[in-house]
Amino acid sequence: MQDHFKEKSKEWDKGDVQVQGAKIIAEAINKKIELNNDMDILDFGVGTGLLGFDIARSVKKVYGVDTSLSMLEKLKAKNTPELSIETYSQDIIATPLNRTFDGLVSSMTLHHVEDLKSFFETIYKNINDNGFIAIADLESEDGTFHSDNTGVFHFGFQRDILCKIAVDAGFNEVNFQNINTINKPHRDFGVFLLTAKK
Repeated sequence: MQDHFKEKSKEWDKGDVQVQGAKIIAEAINKKIELNNDMDILDFGVGTGLLGFDIARSVKKVYGVDTSLSMLEKLKAKNTPELSIETYSQDIIATPLNRTFDGLVSSMTLHHVEDLKSFFETIYKNINDNGFIAIADLESEDGTFHSDNTGVFHFGFQRDILCKIAVDAGFNEVNFQNINTINKPHRDFGVFLLTAKK
């Protein structure tokens, strides 16, 4: 599998958009979801752990999954005995994880997932009863957010369409709210947080 983030991973943690964006997403998740230290959480598209390490402070354990080995190498270098993320390097739609979690978080990864229906159906099986999902990504955009759209399957998401996919997969209490605006020189881009319960 091609690693589209091999070059990007080198500077990823120095990018203001990435670092600040992950902080805002973590704050939004903490406001919306009652995290506790009994929870095992899956971070889908964990990258270098910008969101995952923040969430890890409030839960029992964060498990990060990503298809980019270079991003996971950066993450592993940040693990400490006090705060660590256990990683899986796989495409969990093609090869699902054979375990469940109390919740799933995700930051700016969903637009890299081609088959949304399969994604939501797969993660539904990975979430414990009464568990949650909290997925942040771009609201609908014109394809100019990324300078290179390699590996990008969706130019953001429309609320109604995405919520329906989540409901059809079995999730309930589906909520979609704007949590951030990323200002780029040519235009602004909205970021949403979709939360739902199983």
